[in-house]
Amino acid sequence: SMMFLLLIIAGLGVVTLLVILFAPQIRKYAAGGVCKSTTRLDGKTVLITGANTGIGKETALDLAMRGARVIMACRDVEKGEEAAASIRASYPEAQVEVRELDLADTCSIRAFAQKFLREVNQLHILINNAGVMMCPYTKTVDGFEMHIGVNHLGHFLLTSLLIGLLKRSAPARIVVVSSLAHNFGWIRFHDLQSQGSYNSGLAYCQSKLANVLFTRELASRLKGTNVTVNSVHPGTVNSDLTRHSTLMTILFTIFSVFLKTPREGAQTSIYCAIAEELHSISGKHFSDCAPAFVAPQGRSAETARRLWDVSCELLGIEWD
Repeated sequence: SMMFLLLIIAGLGVVTLLVILFAPQIRKYAAGGVCKSTTRLDGKTVLITGANTGIGKETALDLAMRGARVIMACRDVEKGEEAAASIRASYPEAQVEVRELDLADTCSIRAFAQKFLREVNQLHILINNAGVMMCPYTKTVDGFEMHIGVNHLGHFLLTSLLIGLLKRSAPARIVVVSSLAHNFGWIRFHDLQSQGSYNSGLAYCQSKLANVLFTRELASRLKGTNVTVNSVHPGTVNSDLTRHSTLMTILFTIFSVFLKTPREGAQTSIYCAIAEELHSISGKHFSDCAPAFVAPQGRSAETARRLWDVSCELLGIEWD
């Protein structure tokens, strides 16, 4: 058994050495696709949720550098203002502004939308970027389980309130940040709020599958409006999304060479928001700035429609 232990240690040593030696190549591979589009967004208005950190902030910076007016919707306005200041420091001409939006509270979402519709007369790009991952069991203000409540229902309500403005501003685009994790999710209609049993990983995966299904159903409802919607897998990004899980944080630290930086993670969101070749593409899923595999449970038109109806019911809205 001592021999076995020595073999394991030696093996780990070799792996570590290889990782160090090939770090530049691994980094290049891990970085993934880059959005090469030179599209300008002068005169265009963009709204990004959760833009105060991670890929949301990097997406905001990139689109602001293209001349867009970028509205950063954040739960923590103070952190949002810090992010906006750092964007202006990188690019002094940036037109960025921060507005308060708590996706875990439908009153906050409705207040945000009401103010937004009063003060902003067009919206060309909506990026549903904010998200929570693997947090302990908590409920939103309205009593929804936090993952499904913020990642799906909050964005569902927000999009429904802004869809009229997007249609009036057409051509317009919606980008929904999902994840590869949707592959491991299924919609538990019998217990959508995880009240029977709760696993933070599964709740996260369910919410990310909901993003893919929402994208699919919304795309079919938007046919002929010149408003498109696509979902993206940003990649495994080294951001503070893992803050709720100590184990994930440790793993992400050890394997950081294999992870994307927030800037690299933002590339597919940017691509879906601006690439000319996607002007009429809708209802698709992208990763590394290219079409990506969607799990069978994310391709079911029946599940997508059922989730739509259940979501409307939970939120007390009608959205035809």
